[in-house]
Amino acid sequence: MPLRLYNTLSREKSDFKPAGSEVKLYVCGVTVYDYSHLGHAMSSIIFEVLHRYLEYRGFKVRRVQNFTDVDDKIIRKAVQEGTSADAVSDKYVQSFFDDMDALKIRRADLYPRVTREIPQIIDIIRQIEARGGAYDLNGSVYFRVLADADYGKLSHRSLDEMLQGTRFEAEQGKEHPADFALWKASKPGEPAWDSPWGSGRPGWHIECSAMVLHHLGASIDIHGGGNDLIFPHHENEMAQSETATGAEPFTRWWLHNGMLRLEGEKMSKSLGNIVQVREAIKRHSPEAVRLWVLSGQYRSPLLYDPESIEAQERALRRLRGAVEFQSPAGESAVDGAPYKQRFIDAMDDDLNTPQGIAAVFDLASAIYKGRDSGANVQAAQGTLREITGALGLSLDTRRVAIGAISDAEVDGMVRQRTDFRTQKRFADADGVRKQLEEAGIVIKDGPTGTTWTRL
Repeated sequence: MPLRLYNTLSREKSDFKPAGSEVKLYVCGVTVYDYSHLGHAMSSIIFEVLHRYLEYRGFKVRRVQNFTDVDDKIIRKAVQEGTSADAVSDKYVQSFFDDMDALKIRRADLYPRVTREIPQIIDIIRQIEARGGAYDLNGSVYFRVLADADYGKLSHRSLDEMLQGTRFEAEQGKEHPADFALWKASKPGEPAWDSPWGSGRPGWHIECSAMVLHHLGASIDIHGGGNDLIFPHHENEMAQSETATGAEPFTRWWLHNGMLRLEGEKMSKSLGNIVQVREAIKRHSPEAVRLWVLSGQYRSPLLYDPESIEAQERALRRLRGAVEFQSPAGESAVDGAPYKQRFIDAMDDDLNTPQGIAAVFDLASAIYKGRDSGANVQAAQGTLREITGALGLSLDTRRVAIGAISDAEVDGMVRQRTDFRTQKRFADADGVRKQLEEAGIVIKDGPTGTTWTRL
């Protein structure tokens, strides 16, 4: 079965095949005015796993993910901190890398920044103007939505529907309320660049068009981002890009991940209900966060639940245990091939990670049963490492230094401590906790039992 991906534009799954020799993948990145939260990590994990799986299936991939480093929020943060917009964006670009590296998210091939793409942005605006798709208004430049007969095709909304309940940029003299800024005339105290229309800075939507065209070309295979970007950002991005180049489609597959939710609301900096990555990794291992994200279908919302992530810690220990022991030298052998095929079939069905992970754990169970019956499980263990590697999960036993203790040894000590506490031998239980802490293990007692993570 070929790889099939859901396309937001067509609202259906279709067989994926890149237009050229490599998959051109662009992912909308973060606006760098604060520390990254778990919603950013969720999107980064999903599209990194897409990248990994495409490579697993034999494709060559070029992934580009941008930084928005000039924005009203960045400017406000600079004023609050008494510094420059450049200093703010530099700080949070680095913190993004620090957080994603800590989560073991493989970096994209390129991370362009808006402020370093100004000539390309100006060029694309001039192309849009030349094709009648934009007009100058008081030093700002607006995209003319009525010039695009298909405007609204990504979000599947008409202009009349858009006007209901949508707040558009207000400026007297706009030809249509939905016309959006490609270039904004400068204001005192804001970053600005010279342009044919006067001093100013780019609008939000134009930046991604310029970066895609500059680094990947006029037409790409996959454009990714959160489903909150479908309208207006991606709708506008597609309209202006296709107007500028005359090439269709701008993107052959639009992939959008669901939102991370906290108590029913989208996790968002603007709502103030975020869990920062740096906070999460104090409580959870990178692999557990990854497995928790992948336990949901990428297009569906995901509810933040620390207990669910802690459950993934235990699940990971089961996977690691399945490859940690030496295989019996039995005459019979556990066949990992059917489980691998189940994994591929699931992932080929629009990156169905929940079903793919189910195949992974069924293979682990078969390995344990094979060991107990004396069957040779070495090849099956290799298969387990292979397919979890396609998800970015490491099954090493984590003996990172001489004298470090394995997961199995930690589990044994945790059980021993639990026994001591049941027997009211609290001094002995505290002694085990101290040994674990000295080994870099943090334990946490909860209603469902004791969990642990490594520092």
